[in-house]
Amino acid sequence: MKKIISLSLLLLCGPMFAQTVLNTEHTSLVVDNDGNRPLGIIFFGPRLGADDAAGLAAAGYGPVKAYSAYCDEGESSCAISITQADGNRTLDLCVVGTEVSEWEGGKLLTVTSRDRHYPVTVRNFFKSYGKEDVFETWAEISNDAVARKKASSEIVVNRYMSGTLPIRVGNVWTVTQYGSWGNEGTLLTEPLARGIRMVKNIDGVRNGHTSRAEAMISLDGKPQENSGRVIGAALEWGGNYVLEFNCFNSNYATFQAGVCPDNSEYHLAAGETLKTPALAYSFSDEGLSGVSRNFHRWGRKYRLAHGNVERKVLLNSWEGVYFDINEPAMDGMMSDIASMGGELFVMDDGWFGGKYARITDDRGLGDWFVDRKKLPNGIGWLVKRADAHGIRFGIWIEPEMTNTMSELYEAHPDWVLHAANREPVTGRGGTQLVLDLGNPAVQDFVFSVVDNLMTENPDIDYIKWDANMNVREYGSNRLKHQSHLEMAYWNGLYATLDRIRTKYPDLTIQACASGGGRANWGVLPWFDEFWVSDNTDALQRIYMQWGSSYFFPAMAMASHISAVPNHQTHRAVPLKFRCDVAMSARLGMEIQPSRMSEADRDFCRKVIADYKRIRPVVQFGDIYRLVSPYDDLGIASLMYVAENKSDAVFYWYRINSLYGSRYPRVKMQGLDPDRMYTVEELNRIDDKPLSFEGKSFSGKFLMENGLEIAPVVHDVRSDLKSDYASRVLYLKAN
Repeated sequence: MKKIISLSLLLLCGPMFAQTVLNTEHTSLVVDNDGNRPLGIIFFGPRLGADDAAGLAAAGYGPVKAYSAYCDEGESSCAISITQADGNRTLDLCVVGTEVSEWEGGKLLTVTSRDRHYPVTVRNFFKSYGKEDVFETWAEISNDAVARKKASSEIVVNRYMSGTLPIRVGNVWTVTQYGSWGNEGTLLTEPLARGIRMVKNIDGVRNGHTSRAEAMISLDGKPQENSGRVIGAALEWGGNYVLEFNCFNSNYATFQAGVCPDNSEYHLAAGETLKTPALAYSFSDEGLSGVSRNFHRWGRKYRLAHGNVERKVLLNSWEGVYFDINEPAMDGMMSDIASMGGELFVMDDGWFGGKYARITDDRGLGDWFVDRKKLPNGIGWLVKRADAHGIRFGIWIEPEMTNTMSELYEAHPDWVLHAANREPVTGRGGTQLVLDLGNPAVQDFVFSVVDNLMTENPDIDYIKWDANMNVREYGSNRLKHQSHLEMAYWNGLYATLDRIRTKYPDLTIQACASGGGRANWGVLPWFDEFWVSDNTDALQRIYMQWGSSYFFPAMAMASHISAVPNHQTHRAVPLKFRCDVAMSARLGMEIQPSRMSEADRDFCRKVIADYKRIRPVVQFGDIYRLVSPYDDLGIASLMYVAENKSDAVFYWYRINSLYGSRYPRVKMQGLDPDRMYTVEELNRIDDKPLSFEGKSFSGKFLMENGLEIAPVVHDVRSDLKSDYASRVLYLKAN
């Protein structure tokens, strides 16, 4: 139950001055809620003392509109745009009330604003997470015609951002992410230029492929990993979105984010309220990695499903057998991963279907019953076999989708998203369609997919939940206003996931969407992890996992050891390098172990055993990215440090093989300068140990100087040499 610690209500916009300060351990947000004007933000940055906060006006810090209306800002984009019942497109909002309440992790500020004439009320919320140095903001927009005794007419909300952050103009740089299938999370670092810069997604179902709903903003020039003032922001929304940087003639640029306004205008009848997704943001003066550490702590504690539980080492069947599912193959793979120390086996696509057996990707979605030709003894037999091998069992589903070649579609063609008077537009396999999650009957069906599996097989431990198509038809036969489709879909999916999590709170669920299409904080509250990419190539994974780590902790990023040549890039990367990259996130395997040599299986057995030793540090520790692969220095390096600094894991990857290249010595970060750390190399293949193997060094020395990684190629016999090299060092405090 929240505790209200201050409350003011202004019935009219009067000549009052009001300023509210929300603090976390290291940051302050100062909100201007003066009744004379629209809501503003005065300051966001390092924590202020009471005297300094009171002196902001004298220091020249004035408010920047925190939720500007259409036409308010001239050239800049607005946060809210409404068409009134009489066609008026303007808003004249002023603050009429402020409430501050406490919750167990911080404070919640609610500022109420009203239009002076029209029946529109906007409530802006600011929530602080004290120990994590994170804030959230969101808005609720209401048609208050009845309460304010106005004509009860519908209004249309054309644009409804989640929030706005002021950015003081200077040497400001931004970091956003773009990509494609197989190349998710690529970083784009550039100065903040004049005009409007937009990052936009209109996929409808997956919003993490072509761009990501997060941004870093460096206030001190080109961003550095471990120094400089940086703001990070992440929109907590699984659907279409827009991020906008507005920089014109003011001393302040603005950043805002929210649901993409394209074809998403919302009709509000009298008495109805529209709530936006939350925008989370954080400030750090310890660079990009500092913001990442804040988001990782916040995400593990408050957003990620089971963020306090270690993730299991698993084997996924996909790249091992693809659709060729059968009992001997599944049992053999379970035996193999168990023998290597794995803890979980996941049977991927191809296990289901009746009339349209799932032998290729163009049929069977929606027919979630076992193909008895492939698995005559059913799922229950596989679960028992997993238990006999001493591991847990997981399974793949894609419950939001169907194929035209399915019994589900034949029975319920009205359940798919489909524009009236148009031929169906299909996706994967030429037959895939998206189910209409705004339909309660579809929500019940999607829930039943999980519920039936779990009721029949209560010992299933893990579900891989896929989504392999975007919204290609903007149409629902249930909606009066087709522009409500996006909100209806996602609110329906969220409600369904709530039901699943309520009944099966301990189930582990992975968010897969053609790879990394659902890497966002709008999905992860219901999921334990996400599949970073369908591209399992270790070299490219360094880049993709680097970008993903900006906002998501290692325990949420599934990274698997795969075969060579790689199935996506056809690159032949040595097993050690593949293992060293996978060990920097949630370790798994995506391979057919029966095709591996016994020596390679032995090596993976040792890798898995060592990963279990370092797992607490990797999955719960603080990240320090040290040398970026984007800096073109020939290497990439990062490390994780335990919260109490008792141990750490250091990763070093050689990512180019040009003869004569010279690589920088890497200074470590995050250690206790006064403690001694003993160094152990994991996954060693060299004939001779590194010179510092088993030696101890002070944290001060390691952070000020670092260790010389030599040789930079592995010291092995000539027939085993390659142009790849990598090191994983385990540092244990004495």
